[in-house]
Amino acid sequence: MGITDNPVKMQKAWFYEAHGPKEVLKLGEFPLPILKHNQLLVQVRAAALNPFDCKIRQRPIAPIELPAVPGCDMTGVVVEKGDSVSKFEIGDEVYGNIQDFNSEGERLKHLGTLAEFIAVEENLVAKKPQNISFEEAASLPLAVQTVIEGFKTGGFKEGKTVFIVGGAGGVGTLAVQLAKHLYKASLVVATTSTTKVDFVKNLGADKVVDYTKTRYDEVEDKFDLLYDTIGDSENSFVVAKDDAPIVDITWPLSNPKATYSGLTVSGDILERLSPYLESGKLKAVIDPTGPYRFADVIEAFRYLETGRARGKVVISAFPSQTNDATFQIVSEKL
Repeated sequence: MGITDNPVKMQKAWFYEAHGPKEVLKLGEFPLPILKHNQLLVQVRAAALNPFDCKIRQRPIAPIELPAVPGCDMTGVVVEKGDSVSKFEIGDEVYGNIQDFNSEGERLKHLGTLAEFIAVEENLVAKKPQNISFEEAASLPLAVQTVIEGFKTGGFKEGKTVFIVGGAGGVGTLAVQLAKHLYKASLVVATTSTTKVDFVKNLGADKVVDYTKTRYDEVEDKFDLLYDTIGDSENSFVVAKDDAPIVDITWPLSNPKATYSGLTVSGDILERLSPYLESGKLKAVIDPTGPYRFADVIEAFRYLETGRARGKVVISAFPSQTNDATFQIVSEKL
């Protein structure tokens, strides 16, 4: 059984029936999921958009059943749980990346996070720290997981130096902060445009390179790790020390010397970061144009695709927050 076997109970969602530009998205009725034993049913309170959501909608780069609801990142409240769930209770506030990219050969969930209710495996989510908002929590999972995987791919060690290409984006803003506070880099340098220099400095960068005024070959220092968040390692490689790792989170790689870094999807990663969020050392960054309303998802995607976002583009609030209906969810027997 699956989501299409549950035709009676419906919810509001954004979905697309064919791949294409953002205009293929429709707001309408979409079936509620039937839970598996290890899953939670979460009432979504906020979701974040990612470039991956655009890519998978534009063309079939990964297996996904259509019609599909976009979205990986979310935060919300547990309203039902499968009978093997042990870590969470109904009423818990959770957040996470619901798309398990670790499962090789598996289809992506075609019920993404731009829906009132989603189903997610309990191992993919964590409890939301109480001192951050739903919107802040939704902005974190995929980007944080990407950052941590990148530093792991680069074999980064405490006391080393890092050059981050794209310090103001969804991944870059977190890479700058985690480089200082989690990985304890001795020197963190990041690039951005003129209007965002002070913003990136305030995130914790020791130096900020304004790429509109300074070329990479004019940067005086050489670095132990080049961390490229925007796909410019073809040009930025000159700042890396000889044989220093060049990590690129975009595909295809712009430099054959670079190593592609994806992400490991796990709620445990989010749990380990809780002390940094609770202490304020790690701060979620939401683009000041948002949060966008649920009705304005196409406009939010339009803005994300300009590449000008400062931090993450977030969607909130969801229609179900004013809906008192109670849904009886039937667990799927595996």
